[in-house]
Amino acid sequence: MTSSTTPVLLYLDVDGPLIPFGAGPYPAAREGEVNPLLARVDPTLGPRLAALPCELVWATTWMAEANECVAPRLGLPELPVVVWPEPSDEDGRGGIHWKTPALLDHAAGRSFIWVDDEITGADRDHVAARHPGRALLHRVDPGQGLTEADLGVLRAWLRTG
Repeated sequence: MTSSTTPVLLYLDVDGPLIPFGAGPYPAAREGEVNPLLARVDPTLGPRLAALPCELVWATTWMAEANECVAPRLGLPELPVVVWPEPSDEDGRGGIHWKTPALLDHAAGRSFIWVDDEITGADRDHVAARHPGRALLHRVDPGQGLTEADLGVLRAWLRTG
């Protein structure tokens, strides 16, 4: 079981996991909506994510806009946001996603789950070799977005800690 004093961090990407790219069907976009893809956000995911014994953190290029546009649709409060470093020539070396080193820095040894649609084996290997805490890097199918099956994987991993 995970420690009750230091909750597991749950890093959430938006595009792919929370805004799926599959064919739908999806609700119609609201009139005047800045981003019509926001209609694809499933509001039932918010309570299910909030019920996990984790500290939710945005790990998305949406940055603070995730709190303005996505969190309200999910019924979530304002969440912390990972601030990404400036791009560098090191990004993508060895097949590692550019987010991976920044998430390791942000986690600072704490156990974490990362939910994204771009995670690869190279990211898992990199984290396993460099992170002292437990970590679950869970790839979501961007055509479907985050599903109950995905949430089941997260719950099972949390129970084994």
